[in-house]
Amino acid sequence: MSNMDLSNNSLSNKIAERITQQIITGELKPGEKLVEYAYAEEYGTSRAPVREALYLLTIEGLVERIPRKGAVVKSYTEAEIIDLLEIRIMLESLVMKRILERGVDLSIVNKMKELLKDMKEEKDYKKYTKLNHAFHMCLIEMSKSEIIKNMYVRMELPLLTIQSMSFASEGNIEKSIKEHALIVDLLSNNKLTEAIHMVNKHNEYVITSMQKLLKMNANEY
Repeated sequence: MSNMDLSNNSLSNKIAERITQQIITGELKPGEKLVEYAYAEEYGTSRAPVREALYLLTIEGLVERIPRKGAVVKSYTEAEIIDLLEIRIMLESLVMKRILERGVDLSIVNKMKELLKDMKEEKDYKKYTKLNHAFHMCLIEMSKSEIIKNMYVRMELPLLTIQSMSFASEGNIEKSIKEHALIVDLLSNNKLTEAIHMVNKHNEYVITSMQKLLKMNANEY
């Protein structure tokens, strides 16, 4: 998880990790109430570690507290989703600018190639979402900017939740794989101008796709 220290394996962190996975995979839906006693029973503990876990997830932006209802899975408005995706575009545009200035790290490109192999074989959109995020984190790493990395990591969990929705749509994984393969090829051949254009085009499509998905979901209700 992005900002949580899981090194001590405390019970509250384990519970937070469990809830996070349930949210990212869609097992828990936006607006769904998080029942403290259910997790307390599952882990054989009091409610105190559960409350701490929910507090951590509130800080992470995955959970919100609603008066008279308690802790629920955060529901992102369309505007919030687009804001997150546009911030991602701005950060990755800056990343590509830094790579242009500092050069391509071929050892990181090799990591991206290995991830791409796994992405081509993965059929589960939930697992693909995590591989996709790892791929983009390689670009962040290549920028050699800790400030950009820290800002990007803060958005990790909301982005995973949103992108999971996108990759659940038919055809999006196949398109994603083709574009990632092209990005790797361009970086391998030091064609940075073309790579910058491809990354921007790739990220802008994600926004267009998400807008269509949100509109389609709205029309179903």
